[in-house]
Amino acid sequence: MKKEDLIIRTKVFAHRCVKLAVELPQTKIGTHIHGQLVRCSTSVAANYRAANLAQTKKSFISKISIVVEEVDESAFWLEFIIDENLLPKDRIQDLYNEAKELTSIIIASRKTASKNI
Repeated sequence: MKKEDLIIRTKVFAHRCVKLAVELPQTKIGTHIHGQLVRCSTSVAANYRAANLAQTKKSFISKISIVVEEVDESAFWLEFIIDENLLPKDRIQDLYNEAKELTSIIIASRKTASKNI
């Protein structure tokens, strides 16, 4: 996958998470998860974009490691929404699968970049 494609894909992921977060119930837990999901999912897109502007391979690896953490955290919050039955599982599942796929892709990118350092 080309970096331009992944820039778009991570941004679309962030948009989808924000739209889902808006649907959460306005309870204490819903409000908490709303903030967490918006923060980490938008961080995925922003930090992936920043990683691609890194001036060194070490800087890229550092920034892409943040992306790994944030996309995995996004997956956690999506899973938590399912666990707490805050929204129907079928409303979350595709987005959760995308988080897991992005995690795998970005980890693979980090491994590739880490070779020969």
